[in-house]
Amino acid sequence: QVQLVESGGGLVQAGGSLRLSCAASGRTLSSYIMGWFRQAPGKEREFVAEISWSGTNTYYADFVKGRFTGFRDNAKNMIALQMNSLLPEDTAVYYCAAKRIFSAQWDYWGQGTQVTVSS
Repeated sequence: QVQLVESGGGLVQAGGSLRLSCAASGRTLSSYIMGWFRQAPGKEREFVAEISWSGTNTYYADFVKGRFTGFRDNAKNMIALQMNSLLPEDTAVYYCAAKRIFSAQWDYWGQGTQVTVSS
């Protein structure tokens, strides 16, 4: 079992920045692909970013490319999401998730952290 706990959410003005963190316990994250997702009110949860097990490769949804950067520190068993140039439409609950390298689905989820961007 992997327990994931997000932190770093909050209220920020449009154009501002936030850094989300996700700390893991239970197992080392080095054998897991990590991801960030978000869910806005009334909308389905959507993919934001994926970080390969080594951290070498990252993949982003088009709507965050150039603004968000995901990275991981396997030694500290954590990942982070640096969010810059935030827009009101980035307002959502952000979740981190983990999946085994050859898994077709995300196996573990955090409880989420609220990000609110005011205009």
